[in-house]
Amino acid sequence: MTHQLPADYHTHTPLCMHAVGEPEQYIDRAISLNLAEYGISDHAPQTPEPFDDWRMKVSELPAYIEWIDRARAHAGDRLPVKAGLECDWLGSNREWNEELAQKHDWDYLIGSIHYLSDNGKIWDFDNPAWLGRWAELDVEIAWKTYWEEYTKMAASGLFDILGHPDLIKKFSYRPSGDLKRYYEPVIEAIAESGSAIELNMAGLHKPCKEAYPSDEFLTLAHSAGIPITLSSDAHAPEEVGREFTQGIETLKQIGYTETTLFQKRQRSMRLL
Repeated sequence: MTHQLPADYHTHTPLCMHAVGEPEQYIDRAISLNLAEYGISDHAPQTPEPFDDWRMKVSELPAYIEWIDRARAHAGDRLPVKAGLECDWLGSNREWNEELAQKHDWDYLIGSIHYLSDNGKIWDFDNPAWLGRWAELDVEIAWKTYWEEYTKMAASGLFDILGHPDLIKKFSYRPSGDLKRYYEPVIEAIAESGSAIELNMAGLHKPCKEAYPSDEFLTLAHSAGIPITLSSDAHAPEEVGREFTQGIETLKQIGYTETTLFQKRQRSMRLL
């Protein structure tokens, strides 16, 4: 049997309206790769509804749990399957995220930022539909806003894993100069929160052509003792565990020797 790969905790289901496949297909892929564990963490509902067109509705949470149950039934004793959610941090939705945490006996919750405030409105900055807006705005202000919110999200203590830390770079819009000025305050907040972060390999297949976060951010995170998970952000069965070999090599080069596992929101460590 091939060497066991780390857990892949950031994966999606068709309920988010931009993923495809059946639970059995995802599980078969995870088993074929010899993943340590497989976690399902689709985009959580967000109120008021309809919020956007890329997440499940509140009424679909039972169907989501059913999807996880199907995955577990198919995996049997061949692969541990964990239940999670990818929750949006909007700054103003703390109570809703606290409510979501109570809706199931989750193994972990991922906190992510996909929305920024712009003149009183919010926009999903990583959505290709709004790519043109990037050419019109002040990239410095966008980055400053993003990282301030990421710091608040970390400090909230609501989430076990903080998702794709520098997603703001997706379309390769970056401010000039040393980016550590954005990274260092959030690294401090994450370290104090006790949350893990993820090395999300999906960025390699986006315009930025770089995993989330950058090696520079990862190096700071490792130095601060921040735990790590490795993830694919799969939206199709063939994307499960994608680029994990490269991800493992990156983590080892940075100095990480362990990845993080979760069970009922309790953390343990696994050697790389």
